[in-house]
Amino acid sequence: MRFSDGFLSEIRDRVPISAVIGQRVTWDRKKTNTQKGDFWACCPFHGEKSPSFHCEDRKGRYHCFGCGVTGDHFRFLTEMDGLSFPEAVERIAEMAGVPMPARDAQEERRERERASLHDVMELATKFFEDRLQTSDGARARAYLRDRGLSQVTQQQFRLGFAPDSRNALKEFLASKGIEKAQMEACGLTVFEDVPVSYDRFRDRIMFPIPDSRGRIIAFGGRAMSAEISAKYLNSPETELFHKGNVLYNFARARKALQKGGTVIAVEGYMDVIALAQAGIENVVAPLGTALTENQLGLLWRMSGEPVLCFDGDKAGLKAAYRAADLALPLVAPGNTARFALLPEGKDPDDLVKAEGPEAFRTVLNAARPLSDMIWMRETSGGVFDTPERRAELEKTLRELTGRIKDESVRYHYQQEMRERVLNFFGSQRGRQQGQGGRGSFSKGSGERGQWKKGGAGAAAGRLAVSESLARSALVKRTAGIMPLREAALVVALVNHPALIDENFEHVERLDLSHGELKQLHSVLIDAMAHGEANTREAVVAAIERASCAEMWGRAVMLARRARQWTALEDAAIEDARDAFAQALHLHRSARTLHKELKQAEAALATDPTDENYRHLVEVQAQFHDVQATEALIEGFGVSSGRGGRN
Repeated sequence: MRFSDGFLSEIRDRVPISAVIGQRVTWDRKKTNTQKGDFWACCPFHGEKSPSFHCEDRKGRYHCFGCGVTGDHFRFLTEMDGLSFPEAVERIAEMAGVPMPARDAQEERRERERASLHDVMELATKFFEDRLQTSDGARARAYLRDRGLSQVTQQQFRLGFAPDSRNALKEFLASKGIEKAQMEACGLTVFEDVPVSYDRFRDRIMFPIPDSRGRIIAFGGRAMSAEISAKYLNSPETELFHKGNVLYNFARARKALQKGGTVIAVEGYMDVIALAQAGIENVVAPLGTALTENQLGLLWRMSGEPVLCFDGDKAGLKAAYRAADLALPLVAPGNTARFALLPEGKDPDDLVKAEGPEAFRTVLNAARPLSDMIWMRETSGGVFDTPERRAELEKTLRELTGRIKDESVRYHYQQEMRERVLNFFGSQRGRQQGQGGRGSFSKGSGERGQWKKGGAGAAAGRLAVSESLARSALVKRTAGIMPLREAALVVALVNHPALIDENFEHVERLDLSHGELKQLHSVLIDAMAHGEANTREAVVAAIERASCAEMWGRAVMLARRARQWTALEDAAIEDARDAFAQALHLHRSARTLHKELKQAEAALATDPTDENYRHLVEVQAQFHDVQATEALIEGFGVSSGRGGRN
């Protein structure tokens, strides 16, 4: 119902905001001044160890300097306790000792109708849950089991099954006294342009979609039959459900944030559920569409710097760029976003199954700020070899940053983009403008044209990373994610111990980047030193004694999923030997070149000469040659059919 501004102001003035919030937090004694009505506490919304949550009775407002949440009495109750606005008003009025105004009859009727629709949705949810456990739901249960979802997880998210029937749900609801109009209002039946309505969801795994208070307001259905055109189907827009205003798992994620951290947005239901099962519960997802402005606002209500996570393919990168365009005009002090892209070909569900939750956390730790996304989008794949093209890039960046509504943030973005442009095209331009001189371009005998007087920066300014290289920079594997080639080497050594003796000098000095693989390598060397590496069984036993069995299992799973069959136990020793020799050569070359690349980059940064620039380009070319060779070798086994042996 509607309330007059005078009534709301009266009850707010009668109740100190500290009295409302003090029921949910413990005030910090050192920072709080009760006489002045100035209160500090650890934030109840995002969890923290030092108090940055402040409320002031004089203003009747609260604000957290950590996560950015802000509001008044009513906002606190709706956000923290999940109350509706009328319920929050009623609670404050009760604390103030002020009677509630007479209710509007029309609004009261609408509230009753909405409440009845919630009851209908709850009945439908229970129907789908029950049908999942019947013989009709056997295929759905098998699918969920194959996806690795435990019975407990299925129950927590109230997963269900809609049978392949036009009337099963409709008849069930009718038996409970639910009217046809109510079913239609909830979007549970299809009734337009048909003489007799029928169930909207048929032969689908059902994902109930709760609102911020945990009440079911819609469903998402995953088709069990490949013949159904729409793989995923959501409820239509209803009185309860407006797709662009809802985030899947919002209520559970908000509660999880009280333990600390930030909110993570992924792309689908299964990603949310798989991550929650792996212990990462502060995750939400839009409902099958691109992120909307309202959904971004919901994320900012939960955390000032959410992480937007996308699949690491071209479609995922495009979705990330769309989200960056959406967020850019709306960023403000304390409100921004970071972007994380997964390894190409994997979604969060795949990643946590193959490599565990730490692999996903490593992806999150490598998330890039919004400014990086804007810069990479505008420069990747571009060629800036003329003054006009360079000027066009500057103009585009000015226009993009000019969209930012907040004046202070806009200023800092424009300043940063200017600095990036100067670094990208080299500091030559600034010196030329200050001195009125121009860099000369000359050719020596047998040499390509090159810039003088600091020209390395200018030459570098003509180079732009390709889109695939930009994507790989975002999804770059760090030490937390197990590299495939390193895993294949270690798995081959364990499964074929003869390779250890044949290549002992190289194996002993094997330079690995991943912590778990380093531990397995250390166990191998110890086993060899104690004469316990004669058979595969002996090596595996040594791994188990060293409490490294889980690490070993992850390495084997990665090799198997990537079809590295020559590293597996049943590969012939001749195949294993040839593949190991190739992989070892590539690994040693890549590690050496990686170190040289770092040294060349550092040299160019400290001394930007033509010679250092040429050396960097040469090392980069060698590095890409090694990567291309590796891709050809790895692709051969799969395309020839040999990879299918596992």
